[in-house]
Parts: sequence; C-alpha cells; structure tokens
Amino acid sequence: MNLKPASDQTVVLTGATSGIGLATALEFAKKGARLVLVARDDGELAAVEERVRDAGAADVLSVAADVADRGGVEYVAQQATERFGWFDTWINDAGVSVYGEMKDVPEEDARQVFETNYWGVVHGSLVAAEAWRSRESERAACLINVGSILSDRAIPLQGHYSASKHAVKGFTDALRMELEKEGVPVSVTLIKPSAINTPYPQHAGNYMKDATPTLPQPVYEPEVVARAIVACAERPTRELTVGAGGRMISMMGTLAPRLTDRFMEATQFDAQKRTDRPVRQGPGAVQEPQADGNQVHGDVKGAMAHSLYTQAKLNPGVTFGVALAAGVALGAALLRR
Repeated sequence: MNLKPASDQTVVLTGATSGIGLATALEFAKKGARLVLVARDDGELAAVEERVRDAGAADVLSVAADVADRGGVEYVAQQATERFGWFDTWINDAGVSVYGEMKDVPEEDARQVFETNYWGVVHGSLVAAEAWRSRESERAACLINVGSILSDRAIPLQGHYSASKHAVKGFTDALRMELEKEGVPVSVTLIKPSAINTPYPQHAGNYMKDATPTLPQPVYEPEVVARAIVACAERPTRELTVGAGGRMISMMGTLAPRLTDRFMEATQFDAQKRTDRPVRQGPGAVQEPQADGNQVHGDVKGAMAHSLYTQAKLNPGVTFGVALAAGVALGAALLRR
C-alpha cells in the first residue's frame, strides 16, 4: 500500500489546538500539507489556523466540532470534502483525562472521558472510512488513532483514562481487520505515546484531594510524537509506541503483570502528584474546553526531545549502537527522578 508524501496530502486532525495535536499540525504544515483543523473552541481554532499557515501549510480549514457528537464529525468530513475534494489522512487525537481514585471521580466525568476518547475515535474512524469506501479510487488513505501506552497497561489515578485507551486499541484492531477484509485501501495505525510534555495535566479533571496532576518520568516532548505521526502518514505502520519508557512499561505488564502491579502501587501514586502548588479540583477540560493560549508544551523540565527507540522502530535498519544509546538515554532520564 503506497501513501502519498505529506507535502501532497490533505490531513484532518482532531484535538488540534494544543499539545500533540498542535505539534502535529505544525509538523504537517512544515511539510506543506493541506490541513483541516478540528477542536471544540472557535477562538482557539482561529489562532491556531493563523499559526499553522505561518508554518507553511499549503491551505488550512478550521471546523469547530465536538468529536463526541457524530453529527459534528460528519460535518467535518463534509466541509473537508467540499473544500479539498478528498482527504488522505484522518488523525483522531482529541482526548481528555481525569485524575483521582475511581471511587472519587464523578460518574459524569468518567462517562465524558469515554465520550471523547473512545466515541470520538469511533466517530472519526467510521466517518472517514465511509468517505473512503464511497469513493471509487485506488488512492490509499491513512487512519491514525492516538492511543497511549495505557492502551496496554493501566495506571492508578487514571483508571478511566486507561480504560478508554484500552477500548481505543480494541476498536482500532477490529476496524483494521474489517477494512482489510472488505478491501478498502486504508492504512490503520495506532500511535501509543509515553508520557508527553503537553498541557495534559493542566487540562485534566482532578479529584485528588492533596495534589495537582503531573506526569511520571520519563517524559518526551510532543514533537517526538508529531514526527512519528507524520512518518506513519507516509508509510503504512500497524502500531507504534513513542518513547522507550512506554515500551518498557508495556513489556513489564505483559511479562510480569503482578510484579508490575506492585511497581505501580509503590511508585505511580506519588509520581503523578504535585504538591508545590495550590490544589484545584473539578472537571478541568473534560466537560468544556479551556483556553490556554494554544500551548504545545507543558511545564515539565528536562523532557526528552528525541526517542532513539522510536526512530529505530520507524527505521528498522538502525544499528545496535543506536538502540543501545536509546537505553542509555532512558536510564539517564530515570536517574534524574
């Protein structure tokens, strides 16, 4: 299956106004792609559209929509088709989270996590697939769903988010088989980021009584994920973990699940808490978007700007020495904790 270079693509991207979504929009813009930017907030979208144009995008269309609403997602596809005639890649990145023990998280917030993270991916994937299915074209398309390392291994204090990302993986794997069986020329990719230095903790709901959310080490910059997404849009890839830290946790959970439980219990409650700032509780951006000035990055110091592990997975001919260097870099990051 051959995919077009990013410079020749029209790309639909949800969750485009901050974090991984915004970093990905800017990465595609640098390549000269045409972009359809999707998020809930009109004002934030307008600011991002200007920024993406300045970064080099061939053309940009912004569409305000909530991915939890299938009708809104269908409107996105309609607008993209009317403007560009076709979209080559559809990326489901929109997501929200909530921190707290599951007994403390209000059910309405837990349900909304699934409405956005799972049903948003379902809506985007099925609407895009129907558009590609209905066109008699030999051009291959690309669907990229952004999961998480928590698609493989749950973590305490983010139980509902972990569950939603497990669901994203199951849905993505099943849809891939159905589209292959049907003969629809679509590359279906699941991207699984490790902890990424975005405003994710600031946007998340928080029901921890004694702390505000933060990210456990090791942490990577969002550009690492953005470059990986662009690479997968150009070359069919089934699944990709971004960051060796995430891969290590996934392997631990598979090979020694009970030992990994113990490790998580001993380390990951404290690793996800900050106590050096006033505690705020509430739903954060789970129920309503938060204006944050279109931030790509969060406030983690020392986040890694590259992942040699991810580069090796995208370039299988990488030497053993580079793979070894990835392990050394990860070890150094863990020692900084």
